[in-house]
Amino acid sequence: MLLFAGVPPATAAETFTSFEVGTTAVGRADCGPGSLPESGLQGDVPAEDRLSGRSTAGYRCNMSLLGGHQERGGAIVSATYDHCSYTGTLFPGNFLAPSPGVQVLDVSDPRNPVPTASLTEPAMVTGTWETLKVNKARKLLAATSVPAVQGVGYFSIYDISDCAHPRLLNPGPGTDPLQPLPILSHEGGFSPDGNTYWASGVAPGFVSAIDVRDPSRPRVIWQGLHGLSGHGFGITPDGNQMYLSNIGGLSIFDISAIQRRDPNPVVPQLSTYLWTDGHFNQHSIPVTYAGKPFFYTVDEAGSGGVKLFDVADPTRARVVQKIKLEVNLPENIDSNIRSASGGSVFAYEAHYCTVDRPADPTALACSWFSAGIRVFDIRDPANIHEIAYYNPPAQTGKNLQLTNSAHAVASIAGVPLFDFLPMVQAIGAGKFDPAQALGPRTGQVALGDLSTDWCSAPPNFHGSQIWTTCNDNGFLALQLDNGVYQPPADQDSTIGS
Repeated sequence: MLLFAGVPPATAAETFTSFEVGTTAVGRADCGPGSLPESGLQGDVPAEDRLSGRSTAGYRCNMSLLGGHQERGGAIVSATYDHCSYTGTLFPGNFLAPSPGVQVLDVSDPRNPVPTASLTEPAMVTGTWETLKVNKARKLLAATSVPAVQGVGYFSIYDISDCAHPRLLNPGPGTDPLQPLPILSHEGGFSPDGNTYWASGVAPGFVSAIDVRDPSRPRVIWQGLHGLSGHGFGITPDGNQMYLSNIGGLSIFDISAIQRRDPNPVVPQLSTYLWTDGHFNQHSIPVTYAGKPFFYTVDEAGSGGVKLFDVADPTRARVVQKIKLEVNLPENIDSNIRSASGGSVFAYEAHYCTVDRPADPTALACSWFSAGIRVFDIRDPANIHEIAYYNPPAQTGKNLQLTNSAHAVASIAGVPLFDFLPMVQAIGAGKFDPAQALGPRTGQVALGDLSTDWCSAPPNFHGSQIWTTCNDNGFLALQLDNGVYQPPADQDSTIGS
């Protein structure tokens, strides 16, 4: 158990800092019949597999592909609702697709997903980045415009009661090019009741609350600057607390005044948590175990993996568990770099996770960039272990075809830049062997070859299936096999925003 150490200021929220790096991986999945398991470290795609072409067959353990829809790639984040999936867009590459804009797929038959519509409002065609989200309570789909890392002004919201044929609700403010909203965005998502859509800018850390109680007239009701940089978030089921990510941790805010629609809302900062075990914190998922509040939070870079916080006291939360793969451990960062060289800036980092229900969750599914989709048994927080994974077939050499893939675009660089901090930490701990980090792909500093896919979208539970998109392979409908997962009767796939 890890407690953050800090000295409380006299009047400000307390900041806690941790320098402890996780050194234990979760237990491996026991792969059953039909699996095509990894050949080395948990999560790794070795350089030899990349060069020989083995990675183009993919890797699977207790999870298999039912069907998919690749087209030009799956951008960064997608969303699902009912029997439909919505593929995000990357600007300007999605304009080269047969049907530009957010693609709507009818997945009534997971073996044969069928495109039914393309959403072409300004927010949808100019890049949705990490803002394309669904609110199930109100049957809404929304996104903001993010052409490149950060966007300004455009926001569209849809009725998805008929999920295969979304209906635009705000043709005026947010959608009309002459009626932009005063927002910055990189990340976005709904409050649980669906009455507020939050847009978060990455630089600076500028946050906007958009009132969508009347979706035809979205309006900004609060804005705040919480730091130099911001990212995603998670919101508690009552809508009263936000876990807001930053470049090196997260802050907890009391947003109850906005939830209540106070006329002059004040948003107190309750506490801040900073750490060096991972960076670019991505988002958080509030959950409860036996009625007690916790949240899972994901680090996008630096091999930080996923952390579980006990937040019974939001002014003094504590990390009670870390989820890492073997390829993320300090003693394996040299092997990590050896494999990832020539692949692009990300290597084996987590990005977005989903629980199968917010109260007493039984499973956590995570997109893990070059390690694919990973599924964990989380019924007992003290004994989290992996039960399945699916790392899709590498689309080696198809860089120019996959214009809606962030991986293909980023592969102009071949160096795993986000391994730099864990490499420095491993060197400092005497756990890094430079000779091991060198390999047959070390010289590939540019023009990455897509020898793995990047999986970065939330993997959503649909019974014993998982629906998601990966950057290169596009939409994937996956089946959990071998009786490794029993969907709870009250399954409610949740990403926290």
